[in-house]
Amino acid sequence: MLVRDKFYIGGQWVAPSGAQTIDVHNAGSGEVMGRIPAGTEKDIDAAVAAARGALESWSQTTTEKRAEFLEKISAALKARADELARTIAQEVGMPLKMASRIQAGLPIANFANYAKLVKEFPFETRVGNSLVVREPVGVVGAITPWNYPLHQITLKVAPALAAGCTVVLKPSEVAPFNAFILAEAAQSAGLPSGVLNIVTGYGTAAGEALVKHPGVDMISFTGSTRAGKRISELAAQSVKRVALELGGKSASVILDDADLAVAVKGTVNGCYLNSGQTCTALTRMLVPQSRYDEAAKIAAEVAAGFTVGDPLGEVHPARAAELAGSARARARLH
Repeated sequence: MLVRDKFYIGGQWVAPSGAQTIDVHNAGSGEVMGRIPAGTEKDIDAAVAAARGALESWSQTTTEKRAEFLEKISAALKARADELARTIAQEVGMPLKMASRIQAGLPIANFANYAKLVKEFPFETRVGNSLVVREPVGVVGAITPWNYPLHQITLKVAPALAAGCTVVLKPSEVAPFNAFILAEAAQSAGLPSGVLNIVTGYGTAAGEALVKHPGVDMISFTGSTRAGKRISELAAQSVKRVALELGGKSASVILDDADLAVAVKGTVNGCYLNSGQTCTALTRMLVPQSRYDEAAKIAAEVAAGFTVGDPLGEVHPARAAELAGSARARARLH
């Protein structure tokens, strides 16, 4: 059992204001694998206060110094890569070998990538007689999904920190334990107090409190269209900046001159990766009508090759490499 009973607020591990907890289930077995605290409005208030208190100092930190912290966080995560992969494999259900490459490998790489980008990014640009200055937006509230939990956290937290923003993160209650490992990595990296704060809980309580909070300047959300609509409604009351990445229905379009076997196999792989729990999953395949039967036969054969089982069990190395490569390609497009 993994039990977390504190939030990461202001650089410290803080007891929650309430007593409610949330059971976290192993995606492979359905059994309870751990427990986390359910954050309330009071917990969000404390986290936002810590982020606002750290904003002025952090926003004035040099890009070189911010890059240094991102590099240290990347290194701290890398040192715990095996633990991350095993944790997320259980939270999400992705086979362990693939989780090592995708669920742990991509976040580790992206923290390092943003460290490089912030050193090169033109925060000031001369346009004619004008000087365009890009400044941090302020306190960012990040609400993240469960399917690629640490990867989606990284794509919000790393660029926000690089830009000089402070962050309050509300990770998915379905796959939260990786966020606690990130907090420990940030703490071990010496990230200043209040720059990154993490509160777990349900969207209707902790999530909505974060979106409505007057001390939050921007909300970044990845998840369902339904939740995105609700966030837009709440954020509009205080005219916050909002970035929404919502659900879709991705199509694979196979043309007449395509290698049908290769294209169909790639489509099915793209659909089934991570048990179909991917925002860019190829859940529709459009083929020429004259080749429909052939395409359907190939798709059925490829689908039959997938095995449902324990995510901590073995997966053929070649199969893991093939699917991981497909995922990395889509992540770059993402």
